[in-house]
Amino acid sequence: MIPLCLALLTVFCSVPSAHAASGDHILIIGQQKDVIGEYIKKVGMPGGVMAYTSIQKMQGLDKPADDGSGIQHAQYYVKHYPHAVIQMGLYLNGALDDVLGGRYDANIRKLAQWIKRAKRPVYLRIGYEFDLPDNGYDPQKYFLVFRYIVDELRDQGAKNAFYVWHSAAAIEHPDFMKWYPGDEYVDWFAVSFFDPMQAKSAGDFFTLAKEHGKPYMIAESSPAGRYTIRGKKEWLVRYFDFIRRYDVKIICYINSNWDWYPLFKQMHWGDARIEQNEDIKRFWLEEARRWLGQ
Repeated sequence: MIPLCLALLTVFCSVPSAHAASGDHILIIGQQKDVIGEYIKKVGMPGGVMAYTSIQKMQGLDKPADDGSGIQHAQYYVKHYPHAVIQMGLYLNGALDDVLGGRYDANIRKLAQWIKRAKRPVYLRIGYEFDLPDNGYDPQKYFLVFRYIVDELRDQGAKNAFYVWHSAAAIEHPDFMKWYPGDEYVDWFAVSFFDPMQAKSAGDFFTLAKEHGKPYMIAESSPAGRYTIRGKKEWLVRYFDFIRRYDVKIICYINSNWDWYPLFKQMHWGDARIEQNEDIKRFWLEEARRWLGQ
């Protein structure tokens, strides 16, 4: 097994910061329990893992859950990967009014307690891909909900939570700042990266991150629709070029066979698992080590 975790991770976990230590990078792998386990077995231990839950149900925290996108079980990661940070997507679709009306206050408190018990940095993407049209987030309600959740988590003492403002970085992007909760509520700026044609939009978001003094993350990424080894290799080349050009501090790679899962099967995104091809695996390890400074 070839370790990819950071040497300073134990320090990072005991003394949380909105930033990785100066010059440090974190590689995070997702996004299903079985996929993460196979990556660790066949590639190596990353610096963190991805998890998902929703404001409505808080599923996949203490017990495993599968809504058609594969098994989520955040507590399993805490138990079995003690030195891994957690990157968590918090689903808010259709719930903005109810959050503001207090309907999910108990769930927010439950999330706060889970984060505190995790005793490691938890990067929380509140209403991830806020500008994706399919999510239907009204900008004004969205940033109010983001603030509402952050205020409650802070009141509950979840000091190891860091708040990620995550854009879909669509090729034709809207005015991002319409959704912005404010500097005092956002710790990280983040984008999705599935198609290299997103580079212009994602680069614009990086410019905003610099203007606001925030570190920059790729919160979801995978070579969508690349079914050939050549296509995947070309995607990875452009991916790591983007990472170096835009000073990405955290990258989160979804190492899934998308066609396995009912929720994604119709998208025809293919098999993104690094370990399925030795040439891809070798290239990934070389580029990841270079980026991590190993």
